[in-house]
Amino acid sequence: MQTKGTSAGKAADQIDPASVPQRTLYTGARMPAIGLGTFGSDHVSAAQIAEAVKAAARCGYRHFDCASVYGNEAEIGGALTEVMASGVKREELWITSKLWNDKHAPQDVIASCEKSLSDLRLSYLDLYLVHWPFPNFHPPNCDVTARSKDSKPYIHADYMKTWAAMEELVKRGLVRHIGTSNMTIPKLKLVLRDANVKPAANEMELHPHFQQPELFEFVRTNGMQPIGYSPLGSPHRPERDRTPEDTSPTEDPAILRIAQRHGVHPAVVCIKWAVQRGQIPIPFSANPKNIFNNLLGVTSDPLTEEEMRQIAALDRNCRLIKGQVFLWKEGQSWEALWDVNGEITPA
Repeated sequence: MQTKGTSAGKAADQIDPASVPQRTLYTGARMPAIGLGTFGSDHVSAAQIAEAVKAAARCGYRHFDCASVYGNEAEIGGALTEVMASGVKREELWITSKLWNDKHAPQDVIASCEKSLSDLRLSYLDLYLVHWPFPNFHPPNCDVTARSKDSKPYIHADYMKTWAAMEELVKRGLVRHIGTSNMTIPKLKLVLRDANVKPAANEMELHPHFQQPELFEFVRTNGMQPIGYSPLGSPHRPERDRTPEDTSPTEDPAILRIAQRHGVHPAVVCIKWAVQRGQIPIPFSANPKNIFNNLLGVTSDPLTEEEMRQIAALDRNCRLIKGQVFLWKEGQSWEALWDVNGEITPA
């Protein structure tokens, strides 16, 4: 809900970053409970995303979720330089980036991180994630049938070699924390067993129609912070990530009713729910008004306990980002990536 009589970008539409909820990681570090995602879903330019970063910082965001594969870290680096030149200190920012799939080889991990740091014009990252547990490359803007000829399943011994190189980044001071993304409980159990530096966070798809309660609780119980991507149901996701059975949480009648009661857009209800539940949503928008309203939503007018219960009942187990391009055998269903039977899918 936007402040009456103002527009995003004016001083009256700035939110004190100190009023934004924080999450405390197992290291004691504090991480803002909402961030701006920077994946443009193949339709928003790098320059537009850089402008979104600056708009977000102006209205009070201090957390930005980046990745090398998004192809926009150099532009975001320019935006962050402007943000810090305006008076925001580096230690007030939380910057995440991610290791892409074609850089899992241990010798590539440090070079990839250094490239992200160079592009972002930073001396360290607050969090660095292994983007996907599969070292399977696919070209940008490919369709859902694309497959790498060198595709492999999850091989734990190989993943731990990648993880050891991630740990080296911490030792060198290039990153403060390391974490996982798009993982499952069986995979995380093995990583937690064998890691010398425990993952600080797991980034995962989370929205009212895909709440992943078992994985969510596993992550939290084991001292990791869940970060939720696609918190609005990713309405602008690429065509390769769309299937006929997909549903939209922002069009759910229950979400619409709650939004009407609070006088906000349904997207803001999804963001409120995410933060109050305990995850960190990272919504993306290039619209300054929406960027502001998402942040305002987590600093005012919380959902009631009854509304939280109503949203908890909306889970449809509707995964939207299925990851078909990471499959490693012909004829496989996307479920093979997600260990739906409770065991790592064999080669």
